[in-house]
Amino acid sequence: MSTDETIRPARPTEDRRLFEAPVPEPAPFVNTDPWRVLRILGEFVMGFDELAELGPSVTVFGSSRTTPDDPMYEKAVETTRMLGEAGFTIITGGGPGIMEAGNRGAMEAGAVSVGLGIELPFEQKTNDYITLELGFRYFFARKTMFLKYAQAYLIFPGGWGTMDEMMEALTLVQTDKIQHFPVILFGSDYWQGLLDWFRDRLLTEGKISTGDLDLFTVTDSPEEVVEVVVNSFKECERRRREMEGIG
Repeated sequence: MSTDETIRPARPTEDRRLFEAPVPEPAPFVNTDPWRVLRILGEFVMGFDELAELGPSVTVFGSSRTTPDDPMYEKAVETTRMLGEAGFTIITGGGPGIMEAGNRGAMEAGAVSVGLGIELPFEQKTNDYITLELGFRYFFARKTMFLKYAQAYLIFPGGWGTMDEMMEALTLVQTDKIQHFPVILFGSDYWQGLLDWFRDRLLTEGKISTGDLDLFTVTDSPEEVVEVVVNSFKECERRRREMEGIG
């Protein structure tokens, strides 16, 4: 089924059920918020348990609608293959498009290729290039895994979901809720209009600070992506060793 169409689901997703207002009528316990809290807890436990030993990883985002004949698909395969060869696990949302390209590049490099799927109102199967697959009902649990286990975010052209992940990462870095790590926007032509708006509206009107424009890197080069990620990881390891008193 095409994701290009707006589809009203026959059955509400668990995310939608969670955010519905409580109703006074009695409901089976498995349809109540206390039960959903237990399922949410289970998703976090499952994610932490399965991903804890991944090692250095890069989370890749981008449009599920990007086709294999799109040059950006090939760039995503090339870039993630190079990251895999540099020793990084690749994490994606497990779907088609850029997600598939990211997992494909990881698999071609012989790296661990992770797909974190999500329940959606329309059917979306996982791609064929995943070596570790996890499924989630709740977006916020899944987004925690993307962040917690990544040493960098690599963001290709995409839509609402891609923008959501990018903005959340920038917000968490800007507010020091997570350690500063590379947020890399791939495809300068695609991102230019948004970057102009950041500068001409947000910065000019004082909504952000000048330094906030340094929270991300924009590039068209797979080699630069690898250089930024590797250098950042080495610097983080250096600081960690200093804090632990290791020579």
